[in-house]
Amino acid sequence: MTDETIAKLRALLAAYAARQATGEPASKTDSEADRKRRSCADRLRTIVRPVLDSFMVEIKNAGHEASTRDHTERDDAYPSVALSFTPTRALASALMFKFDPRRGILVQRDIKQSPARGRVVTATTDRLGTIGVDAVSAQWVETKTLTFVEDVLKVN
Repeated sequence: MTDETIAKLRALLAAYAARQATGEPASKTDSEADRKRRSCADRLRTIVRPVLDSFMVEIKNAGHEASTRDHTERDDAYPSVALSFTPTRALASALMFKFDPRRGILVQRDIKQSPARGRVVTATTDRLGTIGVDAVSAQWVETKTLTFVEDVLKVN
């Protein structure tokens, strides 16, 4: 690194240390972003998770493997919930509902094809859509989840 870069880095670190020593409160944008993150975590926990849990029960009753993951309580990551679905004699596929600070809730799926199909196993990762945090409804989650299950069963 050049002397100029080192000097800038030291100035940034010194300013940070001074701000921490004076106990200056976090900026308003940080608290707004944190409020949005907590609001999204609450929506994921109260609206999305129960729908995914009901799908998981039905999938298990049909003889397949399924599980849900809930990462809404963590402070070190964006909140998310996911459904993992493994059809009989196939690989696990996943449907994830994640917080995206710019777009709201992002729905992403990762579909893996069964090796028994005789082709090279490839994964299809794509987005099923996004929606504003306040617009999330159980019906919307059901539609996205049903599309995911249908596509996994088609591939396998």
